[in-house]
Amino acid sequence: MNRSPRLPTAATAWRVAVLLAALAAASPSQALYKVIGPDGKVTYTDRPPTSAQGKVSPLGGRTEAAATEVPLPAELRPIVARYPVSLYTTTGNCEPCDAARALLRQRGIPFAERQVINNEDGEALMRLSGGRDAPTLSIGAQTLRGLAADVWHGYLDSAGYPRESRLPPAYQNPAPTPLTERRETPPARAAAPVAPAPAAPVTPAATAEPAIKF
Repeated sequence: MNRSPRLPTAATAWRVAVLLAALAAASPSQALYKVIGPDGKVTYTDRPPTSAQGKVSPLGGRTEAAATEVPLPAELRPIVARYPVSLYTTTGNCEPCDAARALLRQRGIPFAERQVINNEDGEALMRLSGGRDAPTLSIGAQTLRGLAADVWHGYLDSAGYPRESRLPPAYQNPAPTPLTERRETPPARAAAPVAPAPAAPVTPAATAEPAIKF
């Protein structure tokens, strides 16, 4: 004799709904923050975490979360470790800087972009490269001032970078950062109150002689 299937009770349906809601909340695609704990464990949350919980990174959605987690291909890792690439640019309208980014991205070069924003950044670039040219490229210990495509390609070839991109489609380079570290200016301390100087003793004025009228 065939038995009709049992329908889930209200309590069972409620438990399933709670479980599905918990899974959705724990999903990286629904999370607003990515937290890397002191032990290296990565968690996602939709509640603003504190800095004590670890390194906090806000997420813009599934695409951003996936891009930040895409590892480098195995063939590129030893090259990047030995000859890291940094691109030094300036803000504003800089066509050579745009062309330099395009060259590196088209070739699939993982790079960090450092921007010269103020005079302190310019002084740091001068110490690093001996000039203030934008763009400037560093490949390991080698520094190349000014965009020269053939020269850049030659040094990248010598470092072992492939001519065609081997990066996964979802890979993204880190966002540009200022060349020098920005330090918060501590609030100015209030000056200690100065005790007023003691008043000089007042000497009675001598009686004035009557004015002489002519």
